[in-house]
Amino acid sequence: MSRRIRTLIVDDEPLARRGLQLRLGDVAEVEIVGQCGDGAAAMKAVSELAPDLMLLDVQMPGLDGFATLRAIPAAQMPIVVFVTAFDHYAISAFEANAVDYLLKPVDDSRLHQALFRVRAELDRREAGRHCEQLLKLLGELSGRPALSLEEALGGAGERRLGRGDRLSIRDGQRTVLVELSTLRWVDAAGDYMCIHTDSETYVLRATMRELEDRLDPRQFPRVHRSTLVNAARVVALRPHTNGEQFLALDCGHELKLSRSYRDRLALLKSSP
Repeated sequence: MSRRIRTLIVDDEPLARRGLQLRLGDVAEVEIVGQCGDGAAAMKAVSELAPDLMLLDVQMPGLDGFATLRAIPAAQMPIVVFVTAFDHYAISAFEANAVDYLLKPVDDSRLHQALFRVRAELDRREAGRHCEQLLKLLGELSGRPALSLEEALGGAGERRLGRGDRLSIRDGQRTVLVELSTLRWVDAAGDYMCIHTDSETYVLRATMRELEDRLDPRQFPRVHRSTLVNAARVVALRPHTNGEQFLALDCGHELKLSRSYRDRLALLKSSP
């Protein structure tokens, strides 16, 4: 069972906080860890309680919702869903990297839709943290110097690689030949990449740009600053309220297609 979403409610209206508390009380995956009536109290609560999610009003006395976010250190920043009576803040909210924007009075179906997106973002963050911890451990255990991309890929040539090719990856003292048809997606974690295949995840120290330059962009388009996907494994596109898309893969995993990579949709649709 997935761990519960530790949630902080921030709103200057007690009735609004009470309403969210009652609605979320019936959601088993949510645990309300605190409530605040202003931005200063929210900053303190985030620091002390480390919530996973903050349901945040925009208009509040003193620090408004946006000023509150600017004052919270990036390392402490929870996932944010804005809950407000005003629709004209939506663009600013998504520019502040909120995962959703709910209008008061909050509709139950929209609240559950927002929680679905929160869970997807939590899973993505936890996977990234797990990957970084794994990479750190591997580095400590191996004590090996970092390999260049050319060394890691076994000295591959200049030709762009497609799904019919194999990628040669240096893994310690062995070389692994990965069938690119089995590749699902690649994500970056710091100076490393995780290459996810049908059977295993391989760790490679190189930049996303270097690997992207080695692969056929029609078959392996980049869909996010830190993500590259095998287009043949995409089975559905799910729209997001801020103009982004979520890509559903045939393995059940979802990836975010960011707005800056929206033109890659054409590559995904026309990929052989």
